[in-house]
Amino acid sequence: MRESATVPRGTAGSRRARGAAISVAAAALLLPLLGAAPSAAPARNAAAGAASAQTSAGSMQRAFAAAAAEYRVPQSVLLGVSYLQSRWDGHDGAPSVTGGYGPMHLTDARTALAASGAAHHSEGTEDARGDDSRPALHPDTEIPADSALPARLKTLPAAAELTGLPAERLRTDAAANVAGGAALLAAAQRKLGEPLSADPADWYGAVARFSGADDSATAAAYADDVYDVIRAGERRTTDSGQRVTLTAEPALRPETAQLRRAGLRTVPADGTECPRTVSCEWIPAPYEEFGDGDYGNHDLGDRPASQRIQYIVIHDTEGSWDTTLKLVQDPTYVSWNYTLRSTDGHIAQHVKAKDVAWHAGNWYINAKSIGLEHEGFLTSPDAWYTEAMYRSSARLVGYLSKKYGIALDRQHILGHDNVPGTTTSTIPGMHTDPGPYWDWQHYFTLLGRPFHRTATSGGGLVTVRPDYATNQPVYTGCVTKDVPCSAHGSSEVRLYSEPDETSPLIKDIGLRPGGQDSTIDVNDVGSRVSTGQRYAVADRAGDWTAIWYLGQKAWFENPREQPTAVDTSGPVATPKAGLAEVPVYGRAYPEAAAYPEGVPVQAVSPLPYKLLAGQRYAVGGKVAGEYFYAPTFDTAPHKVVIGDDMYYEIQFGHRVAFVRAADVDVVRSAA
Repeated sequence: MRESATVPRGTAGSRRARGAAISVAAAALLLPLLGAAPSAAPARNAAAGAASAQTSAGSMQRAFAAAAAEYRVPQSVLLGVSYLQSRWDGHDGAPSVTGGYGPMHLTDARTALAASGAAHHSEGTEDARGDDSRPALHPDTEIPADSALPARLKTLPAAAELTGLPAERLRTDAAANVAGGAALLAAAQRKLGEPLSADPADWYGAVARFSGADDSATAAAYADDVYDVIRAGERRTTDSGQRVTLTAEPALRPETAQLRRAGLRTVPADGTECPRTVSCEWIPAPYEEFGDGDYGNHDLGDRPASQRIQYIVIHDTEGSWDTTLKLVQDPTYVSWNYTLRSTDGHIAQHVKAKDVAWHAGNWYINAKSIGLEHEGFLTSPDAWYTEAMYRSSARLVGYLSKKYGIALDRQHILGHDNVPGTTTSTIPGMHTDPGPYWDWQHYFTLLGRPFHRTATSGGGLVTVRPDYATNQPVYTGCVTKDVPCSAHGSSEVRLYSEPDETSPLIKDIGLRPGGQDSTIDVNDVGSRVSTGQRYAVADRAGDWTAIWYLGQKAWFENPREQPTAVDTSGPVATPKAGLAEVPVYGRAYPEAAAYPEGVPVQAVSPLPYKLLAGQRYAVGGKVAGEYFYAPTFDTAPHKVVIGDDMYYEIQFGHRVAFVRAADVDVVRSAA
């Protein structure tokens, strides 16, 4: 998540021409659609107005029916497309991370792109590489200027032209937005030379083009997802409290051959490490030497043969798709393994899983993780992510989890905001994306691992699990420092020093060494927990539950009728008998004796926190101390050092941490 905003500083040269070419191709793809306004716009305007009146009377279902009838689009197709874009939510007229509005995610990204600045890896003081054996890497790269907006980011103006409705109404009126989406689908169907058929099987090509993708693989993956939704059916209460139903059509078989007439480019998937169920292309990050011993923008490795891949780190880009692709192709910049596009879920892979990308700000985590960047920038406090991107990301994570044996839990599927600082000095600069608006419960449901109760109240642990839509803690600083953000669903729950919302927030001495209070700023993770994280129960009082957190007892409201956490059980770490406190670490490095000649010993530096006697913390796993020595472009000196010292990963605060196995006992949480 963005901590500050900067102004783009110009172009980055011809080596980024490929990203610009993609934008031009995308724009060329839909230019005919953008200019094709039918002569019956006034009539459609009136129909959309009628649909709007019906919605205000309380029925989004009728709005879909009215738009489908007026534009002669099968209602199931309209519902299926809308579900994949927004799950039928209107988000109260607020834009998505890519400037998409309403149930149909009609895009108008001019404001979003105008407000975007540096990608989040350029912000704050975080060293994305996080390796003490090398000078800190604080990229000072030029942020490339965005070229003309691709058509996929300006479908709302196209819908306004097709319907005759004002753009502002399409942004804020859910029924008008649905009508705009129906008009776009009908225009795409005509452009393909297909009739406005009542049979949903005849709309595959139009659905594929609605995605805005400029390549056939992405368009097909998007259309396949829409038709999967139609076949399975869906029923859901939207964020405006309305029940919408899509009746299942299990026998539906769309005319997929239509896509061959759409004129889309072919992207070879050769060389990518992606599941077959997503669209994926190889856009490599460069491994280049550029003088004085410097090189970028990742390290060659031999994973998993040399060391296990144990983590996947979820980021958001804080920049547009095109800008992000240009940055990852800059050898002087940092890197990550994959980028995912918001509008349609398309994936670009940049670094092979065997190699180590520079993305998480912690070398131990980098060396054992894969980094996923999700297109997004906080153009408003009401940022939201498309269902298409959530699904594509979940499929990729599920594939990587199975391939490399990565546990599907919140101590191994980390947000960038859950990665610990390496030393005391690095804690304040660690990044906070994807932030409180990423829907972890929905994401893990797509992964097939929804969070739920697994024990009685005596289980000893709780898993954080608020209802995303109704959980709306107040944050500040989304747009202006100290100014409250608009109300919005959140995955995160605030912590207090007493079972009372008027009591002080929990203090984080790592973030604020002077002992200052935590804040409710959207980027302040010092006193909050996130969906899916597990903590040991320290106390209970009425509707409040206390957990052990950063060495303190931290309280959150957890009413029985609307719980924000559920009871679970599992192993917990506590100091060995006789120890008043044990140190906590941000990385699990080997003991000095493990380092061979030629590899400098890395300091095992504790963080400023302590795990105190009587406290317990949920254990994520046991690992050996490990360090990947890779300070040179030449890979010959590279070594993986593995020690005898063992560590336990624990959920210590908002971020994970490590404790030496020799310092703690691991017991059952219910004991």
